[in-house]
Amino acid sequence: MIVDSHTHIKSRSGQIDTAAHLEACEKVDHCIVLASGDDKSRQVNKELAEYVKRSKKMVGFAVVNPLEDKVSIKEVTAMTRGLGLSGIVLYCPKHKFHPAHSRAMCLYETAVELKLPVFFHNSGPFDSDSVLDFARPYLLDEIARKFSTLKMVIGKMGIPFIKETLCLLDKHENIYADLSVAPGKVWEVYNIVTSAHEAGIMDKLLFGSGYPSADPSQCIEALLGFNKLVIEAHLPTVPREEIRNIIERDSLAALGISV
Repeated sequence: MIVDSHTHIKSRSGQIDTAAHLEACEKVDHCIVLASGDDKSRQVNKELAEYVKRSKKMVGFAVVNPLEDKVSIKEVTAMTRGLGLSGIVLYCPKHKFHPAHSRAMCLYETAVELKLPVFFHNSGPFDSDSVLDFARPYLLDEIARKFSTLKMVIGKMGIPFIKETLCLLDKHENIYADLSVAPGKVWEVYNIVTSAHEAGIMDKLLFGSGYPSADPSQCIEALLGFNKLVIEAHLPTVPREEIRNIIERDSLAALGISV
């Protein structure tokens, strides 16, 4: 089972080739498709819901902006389950709200009631007016303490705040991180994976590509091959089996999603 836990159908320049996204999805067993945070939630979620119906491999996460959207059980159900979507994605820096804002806390309460996982897409690329303070992973600690059963995913390992992410993964049972690697940034990939291995939290990492930033097959190749690139430098390596376990982890089951 290979689940790509982080894909998009929009890039910073606008709509991408959905045929290419569908082709990328064919390389894995399932993929999570995150709604864009660039437009009004209602319209974006409807478009995403129509798109993910095209393949049983795709699982959609609805975007919610708690500063603008109603977060009652009725409204959130309509935005998610009512459209055939299975989770929530938040863009705190882009939408300029503290992850523990009072309206966001009401949303988490609803998510717990509906058993919906929440994906925090708080890493870059950032717009010039994004609030970087709201990207800090440690801000999720308050949420995890209050809603201990809420399944949360820290997107892209919380880059650039990796150490905060590692701390949260070790501290909270239901916080995971999406290991979307940049295949061309070998040193960054090496440091993230070895740090996670040394922290003993490899079982909390979910494979992701960040598509269209990278193709899932490229990411798999980068993860399985980076040990070869550093072995001659006599640097610490990570057991290949541990890396393969990340790639083959059933991320949907970890997040309580049935397909």
